Amino acid sequence: MWCYRGGSISAEPRINDRIRVPEVRLVGPSGEQVGIVPLAKALELAQEYDLDLVEVAATARPPVCKLMDYGKFKYESAMKAREARKNQAHTVIKEMKLRPKIDPHDYDTKKGHVVRFLKQGDKVKITIMFRGREQSRPELGFRLLQRLASDVEELGFIESNPKQDGRNMIMVLGPHKKKTEAMAEAREAQAARKAERQGYAPDDHVDESPDAAKARADADAEAPAESSSEA
Repeated sequence: MWCYRGGSISAEPRINDRIRVPEVRLVGPSGEQVGIVPLAKALELAQEYDLDLVEVAATARPPVCKLMDYGKFKYESAMKAREARKNQAHTVIKEMKLRPKIDPHDYDTKKGHVVRFLKQGDKVKITIMFRGREQSRPELGFRLLQRLASDVEELGFIESNPKQDGRNMIMVLGPHKKKTEAMAEAREAQAARKAERQGYAPDDHVDESPDAAKARADADAEAPAESSSEA
């Protein structure tokens, strides 16, 4: 019975002397098609260009190899993957719980949280909790949910209409902005606040043309000097 006892199979492509085929379909450094050449010739060209011979399509017959700087290629790929992870948007559902007879101050506080969540590009699950005799008045919860949806309609929309779930009534609000857009705006706002704290003034970096500088100097020279009097 065959049994594999080695380590994990590497996902790295074979390069240079690790390529074990008699011939390859070669792609040049600029993406040009060189054609099918013996492996020895491909390795010779790689050495001539001071590049690596990288197997980019191992299952092709013959395998496709490209001349490239493999170290630079790996670095750029890692940077692209890092940037993609940085900009990756995860769908988040926040939850906010309210009572059907909530007082105005608490309502404004809860609404403020909902506004913040929607601005961040997150969905919000609104739950109205009924207790005791309140369960016989579901219209109170329905009206409260409709009021909240109306108050934040510029930022979000009703994704899931109000529905009864046992002692609770639930509604889901979805943001108008995508998560990626909200993240980009947040980064821009953070950069703007940082620049403001550092006292950055864009006008300080505007270069003055020679003609404008000369005209300003002439105007300063012609301006009458201030007279001073001693008491």
